Amino acid sequence: MAKRKVYHVVPDTSSGSWKVKVEGGQRANSVHKTKHEAEEAARNLAENQPLGQVVIHGQDGRIQKEYTYGEDPHPPEG
Repeated sequence: MAKRKVYHVVPDTSSGSWKVKVEGGQRANSVHKTKHEAEEAARNLAENQPLGQVVIHGQDGRIQKEYTYGEDPHPPEG
């Protein structure tokens, strides 16, 4: 079963830009001037995965929104 690939949209306080980072990765996948541009890039990456997720953080680092794409890897029991 495929594992969900999670992309985080996070602020870069040193430059004032926004980064898209894959969970567990060391470097940013991409850097953007605006949060909106970073969200769009993260959604495009996640939508192209069998199981994708986007986690959007605010300036304070707290999670604001989450989006998931693809089928649920854990079907409901029943």
